Amino acid sequence: MKSILAPALYCLTSLLLLVSLSLNAETKQVQVGDLIQVDLPGESTLNRGFQVDKRGRISLPEVGTIFVAGYDEEQLATTVTTALSQAFRDTTNAKVYIAERQILVSVQGYVTSPGEYTLPHNSNIQMALHAAGGLRSGAQLNKMILKRGAERQDFDYKRFLDTGDDNNLPTLQSLDTLFVPASPLVGNIEQEFDPSKLADAGDSADAKKAIKVFGEVNAPGSFSYKSGTDLVDILMRAGGVTRYAGVEQIRVISNNVPILFNLKRYLDSGDTSQLPPLVAGATIFVPKQEEEIKSGANTVYVMGEVASPGAYEGKRGATFMDILANAGGPTRFAESRQIRVIKSTGKVIKFDMTAFTEGLKGNKAPDIGPGDAIFVPEKTDMNEKSWLKIAPDRAVNVIGEVVRPGRIEWSDEMDLMDLLAHVGGPTLRADTTKIEIANGRKMKVFNLDKFIKNGAPQSGLPYITAGTIVRIHDLPQDPSDNKSQWVRQSSDASIYVFGQVNAPGRYRFTNEMHFLDILSAADGPTKDADIHNIRVTHRDKTYAKVSKLNLSLYFETGDETILPNVLPGDTIYIPEKDKNWLDTPKEETIRVLGAVNNPGRYSFNDNMTILDILAEAGGPSDKAYLEKISVVNMSCCQGQARSFDLVSFSKTADIRKLPVLRAGDTIYIPDRRDSLAEKARLGLSDILKLTTTIILIGAL
Repeated sequence: MKSILAPALYCLTSLLLLVSLSLNAETKQVQVGDLIQVDLPGESTLNRGFQVDKRGRISLPEVGTIFVAGYDEEQLATTVTTALSQAFRDTTNAKVYIAERQILVSVQGYVTSPGEYTLPHNSNIQMALHAAGGLRSGAQLNKMILKRGAERQDFDYKRFLDTGDDNNLPTLQSLDTLFVPASPLVGNIEQEFDPSKLADAGDSADAKKAIKVFGEVNAPGSFSYKSGTDLVDILMRAGGVTRYAGVEQIRVISNNVPILFNLKRYLDSGDTSQLPPLVAGATIFVPKQEEEIKSGANTVYVMGEVASPGAYEGKRGATFMDILANAGGPTRFAESRQIRVIKSTGKVIKFDMTAFTEGLKGNKAPDIGPGDAIFVPEKTDMNEKSWLKIAPDRAVNVIGEVVRPGRIEWSDEMDLMDLLAHVGGPTLRADTTKIEIANGRKMKVFNLDKFIKNGAPQSGLPYITAGTIVRIHDLPQDPSDNKSQWVRQSSDASIYVFGQVNAPGRYRFTNEMHFLDILSAADGPTKDADIHNIRVTHRDKTYAKVSKLNLSLYFETGDETILPNVLPGDTIYIPEKDKNWLDTPKEETIRVLGAVNNPGRYSFNDNMTILDILAEAGGPSDKAYLEKISVVNMSCCQGQARSFDLVSFSKTADIRKLPVLRAGDTIYIPDRRDSLAEKARLGLSDILKLTTTIILIGAL
């Protein structure tokens, strides 16, 4: 009796546990396939993971099987610890928990390795197929089956592969069975499956609803019918038509009604109403184009550089392009700009096919009648030295600094850029700012650099016709090395640099350059250069204008507005430091006189003070009377003089006591003998000496 009640009580207890666990959705429960970690210190047979089998049990050494499916971790630990206590004495340190969530799934059918697989808890259909080695060739992707107990669910795996939408796939649970059926295209006999050959024969598995395509197509076969499919779609699925297809005579049988379809007419018009309606089970046949024997008296002769020259019988209404294409078209040696059409009457018509095909001219292709002849001449060999093959009315002369100067064949749709590219472009020494173009009546100068910087507008190119001469000068050499070449450089494109620079001379200059460019070209100032007083003479004015530049101030501040705007024709002069003092006007200096070590004239700017000037003059001498330094200010309206006590300033360092100085002022430091105290001392000394003399005389 006890043996009967024990399993019943066990099942009842398990059922109650499952109900309580279902009420708590957030509790982590044990399921089939999970890996249970059992740690018991000192037991080598334990301390590892045990997988839950199909029956929801784990098998422990010396304990046996224990049912754990549906338990949460607390119940799992209690159940396993209780079972361990029957075989082991001390289980107080035992730890039992779910180490890894897994599912046990069976994969069957048309896969590489069918069987049971343990997968991660969040695995999907694709991961299960991957675990089984992937699908075999011939698997039916759109009718896979998922079995879960007595339930069966069909799903379309192909739709998932097309869209990537996970909602098209069912979720996997433990003990699920995934079945992959074989495609109906696979025969009843197992053999090596070639998917490429099967795809070439079409993709339809239903012969009654399939659309049959055969004839002059690249991949004839039976193709599955889809709603909305038209004839062009079916032909594309059949690999398109072959080169021998008679596309004007395609036969279509749809709904037991034969239809003749002209694919060429549809492609010419784009009218979808010309497409025949297709239904399931339709048949499409693309016939082979038969060789037509051209009859009639409209024989046309094609000669010269064409692929298949000869006599051709043209159809009524055949155009020039039709006949030329029938002859295989011009070869790579054909001069397509000089095609001649010789009419049956003897008249010769010139035709430029290159200009016609590119739409560069408004003329049309010549009409071809019976008895006419088309002659395609051979193009001129560029390696031949003879220039007689190009008429003067079709040539342009390019001379100067280009890679391949010479006489170039010209066409009216060309421009200057085409011409320069054809001769290899300018060389490294070419002066691309002054390209001379002469057309027999006038000469025009073209600035290629400016043209490209402006975005190369087509309207900015000069007009060129046959017979034009294009000359490109070379850049001038170093003026210090070859002065004889200066005559090749015009004055209006030059700038002059004189004075204390390492390489004075005349330099090539453009409007895109600035002051520092030309100063760098002259190798910069020398060590004796006075960069505080650089002079720039602007010669482009109707009046005289000279700019003064303090280059040292520019380097200290980086202010670009300090640099003068120089243009071609201007002159730059950099004086030396120790120049004649007569060259400096009095309005730009300060005179230091009196009791100083180095009296004289000194340069001055607004950032200096009287202390800077005195230091420049070597400082006051030993006899200087520093309490009464005189500063004479010369202004435009009225001059004035001020006194400055240097001794008092040195005691207080009050900067407000420093007198204001301007260029043109005079500083005078008197001698100590000129002071009132010194004069009184000298007078008293004289009186004492006189009194002493009188007393000595009276004593005698």
